[in-house]
Amino acid sequence: MKLMTERRFAPYFLTQFLGAFNDNVFKNALVILLTYKIVSDQSSILVNLAAVVFILPFFLLSPLAGQIADKFEKSGLIRRIKWIEIGIMLLGVIGIYLNSIPWLMGVLFIMGAQSAFFGPIKYSILPQHLSREELMGGNALVEGGTFLAILLGTILGGVLAGFEHYALPVSIAIVTFSILGLASSYLIPKAQAEAPDLKIDYNPVRSGMKIFSALKSNQSNFYTVFGISWFWFFGATFLTQIPNFSRDYLNGNPYVATLLMAMFSIGIGLGSLLSSKLSRGRVELGLVPIGALGLTIFGAWLGLMDFPVASDTTTVTAMFTQWFTLKALLALVLLAVSGGLFIVPLYAWLQSNTPKNYLSRNIAANNILNALFMVIAGIFAIVCFSLGNTIQSLFVITALLNAVVGLFIFNRVPEFTLQLSAWLLTHSLYRVGKKDLHHIPKEGAALLACNHVSFVDPMVIGALSPRPIRFVMYHKIYNLPVAHWLFKNAGAIPIATHKEDPDLLNKAYDDIATALENGELVCIFPEGGLTPDGTLQQLKPGIERILNRTPVPVVPLALSGLWGTWFSRIKGKAMKGWPRNWMKKIDLIAAQPLAAEEVNLDMLATHIDTLRTEA
Repeated sequence: MKLMTERRFAPYFLTQFLGAFNDNVFKNALVILLTYKIVSDQSSILVNLAAVVFILPFFLLSPLAGQIADKFEKSGLIRRIKWIEIGIMLLGVIGIYLNSIPWLMGVLFIMGAQSAFFGPIKYSILPQHLSREELMGGNALVEGGTFLAILLGTILGGVLAGFEHYALPVSIAIVTFSILGLASSYLIPKAQAEAPDLKIDYNPVRSGMKIFSALKSNQSNFYTVFGISWFWFFGATFLTQIPNFSRDYLNGNPYVATLLMAMFSIGIGLGSLLSSKLSRGRVELGLVPIGALGLTIFGAWLGLMDFPVASDTTTVTAMFTQWFTLKALLALVLLAVSGGLFIVPLYAWLQSNTPKNYLSRNIAANNILNALFMVIAGIFAIVCFSLGNTIQSLFVITALLNAVVGLFIFNRVPEFTLQLSAWLLTHSLYRVGKKDLHHIPKEGAALLACNHVSFVDPMVIGALSPRPIRFVMYHKIYNLPVAHWLFKNAGAIPIATHKEDPDLLNKAYDDIATALENGELVCIFPEGGLTPDGTLQQLKPGIERILNRTPVPVVPLALSGLWGTWFSRIKGKAMKGWPRNWMKKIDLIAAQPLAAEEVNLDMLATHIDTLRTEA
């Protein structure tokens, strides 16, 4: 929440909040006007047409929008977009007074175009103003704020459009909020162009194919975007059914449907903030499987509940006094909390795992796929209902599909499973402390050197590191059944002794050099094996060979507290007998990076041993 008091975030947050809020004031006011005021027949067709008209520009203009966001300074782009928003709202005012459906549909299309251009900037500007450690918190606030803006805008739009003389209050609202958004945009700090030399391709098909081709070249980013788009499919499926679910199953009045929408938005906000708190300042992909599990469990729970036939209309007050309505409310909130846990790490990972000069185009590809999945969600619901399924059946089917999609994504991107294991280890089995990990470089190559105490050392270090790490691993452990798939896909580098396999040893050094040359973090345990007595063993000369070939900074690390646990060799053999020392306090501490030319084995051993003593 500290970010909300800082200029590098607060004006941007307010600008995007007011934009989302104003969009939904106008869109819902238009839906109410089409349904009750301007036209009464064929209103359902026009309402669905309005949804298509708004989303169509995302398919047509997102590739161009992504290129522009990468090529030009972003705060200036935001201000231009907000000026255009004022013009759009003035056109909307004219349409409201004319009661012209074609005019209002045209305005809605232009609004969609404006949103398509703002979308890539909305997420790509965050990594320029926030550190990697702040991305989870920043995205949590943005996601929670967006859902709150959608809810409040929808409510206000419906209220204002319900007035007998609706034109003036709706007009004042949409113009006023667009002006406020413009004013806040002038306080956003500059965010330099990341690809100023980019040559813009104005062909939407060709440029769209290019950005998707680039996205697919990075498997983890592609499936991250796939996961984000699936979330919007899932959310659109459930949210669209809430009014009818309220009426048909809870016998609720219109205010009950609004309450359910409100609780869903609040749940997303709570889940988003919870994801930030649980991540402890790192991009925590381990929360995504937890969120996915919650979406399946609570979505299916809502779909399998028994609801008695209510003789009286359910009011907002009655929602909190009847067990069956309380259950529905609880399931919906927990579903939304799970959604927050699912979506925030995905956005943070996409931002942190994409080259800065290409981030806006990746976001543009994400927006296209999001729009496509939301359209498919509508078609999917129609098909399910045409086959005789009920709303609850649709919920169960979607929840089960979520489990299938989740397993598919986690199989394709092992980082999710690995980080979940590491997160569970460091949040449930031990009490973990960290100190001075800011010494680990936020970008660029570095070699991490740590004492080796237990078989879970890589998981602990990986769980606490602000960046992904390539671990150098003894080949027999690397090739263990089942674990081999995880280690391989996590980028671990298997190594053997010269006596065991000289070719594998040489390949390991080649892989380490390549990783460092690519700007990655590589972690080695220079003792060459687990300590047999808890003390630091003599360091092996392999680290000197690495640095002679690829001189990079060396960050000494030390683990403390894992000696004596079930995963250490305190009884001669690790993982022997019953597990012990759960919830023991363990610590990871880092020292300032050492220049490659300064490092020798004795000096590095002294640094690591000093850290052990300090820890």
